[in-house]
Amino acid sequence: MELSVPLDYAGDPRQAADDVAALEAAGLDAVWVAEAYGFDSPTIMGYLAARTTRMKIGAAILNVYSRTPALIAQTAAGLDAISGGRALIGLGASGPQVVEGWHGKAYDKPLGRTRETVELTRRILRREIIDHHGITDMPRPGGLGKPLKILTKPVRPEVPLYVASLGPANVRMTAEIADGWLPTLYIPEKAGQVWGTALAEGTARRDPDLGPLETVAGGILAIGDDAAAVRDLARPRIALYVGGMGARGKNFYNDLAVAYGYEKEARQIQELYLAGKKREAEAAVPEEFCELMSLCGPEGYVRDRLAAFREAGVTMLNVIPVGPEPARLVETVKNWL
Repeated sequence: MELSVPLDYAGDPRQAADDVAALEAAGLDAVWVAEAYGFDSPTIMGYLAARTTRMKIGAAILNVYSRTPALIAQTAAGLDAISGGRALIGLGASGPQVVEGWHGKAYDKPLGRTRETVELTRRILRREIIDHHGITDMPRPGGLGKPLKILTKPVRPEVPLYVASLGPANVRMTAEIADGWLPTLYIPEKAGQVWGTALAEGTARRDPDLGPLETVAGGILAIGDDAAAVRDLARPRIALYVGGMGARGKNFYNDLAVAYGYEKEARQIQELYLAGKKREAEAAVPEEFCELMSLCGPEGYVRDRLAAFREAGVTMLNVIPVGPEPARLVETVKNWL
């Protein structure tokens, strides 16, 4: 199992890069850079490539609406070139609020767009001449364009492509076509009951040449006799996603909380959050939800949590180290993996 962290994308990206460089020295294997509607992730990933030497640098995620498949492939090739073959590209549909509200694109055909982007990105990186007609037309019919191949030669003809997915159909597709899976709000003990069937069905259609599906998941990390209290730091994120990411009836994360068995709590969190009562929404998050999503407690307890994530099929543990010495936490956990 590898060890990664998500980059703090809401703060100073240069300071965050300094922090990540220190974690690389402690044994960190990868960093994931989110985008949302803040700083773009490729710029920050390029800076991270210059500040690090060994760790993998991943996008989590590039949405498949605001960039064409060709631009996503160019980003993958460019990041892989300047990092010396360390790029990981996370893709996904994001959500209607960001896609329609921020990028001004219609949120349509999310699965088809994701599948097509994966296919075209791989073909472009292999330097195929692209003549494709589907959701994206390359070249555009009746125009002046002609079929092209990428001008430069990629460092690797295959950059790993990860897909962020939650719903059964999307997870089934991910297991079929992606190199890796980026689930959100992942609870290892409940993952099988929610996604087991979809993963099995997708895997049955998977090209054996892709190898096994990689899975990236984890949570807040704190080790110590009083570290259990740190679990409460997960409340704002859970409340934001379950309560505020989408409207009533159109919130993938709320649906996930219901599938986990927190139906009553999910409804309450959403009502409170959408009414502007964020603190109350955070307080309504079940304590079990916070606990099972995190790795906070004494050494033996944290080791048990590591085992739970591993047994659920997680291949890259993505953690947020909390405490005065994050590098020491990373080094400790890395030695346990």
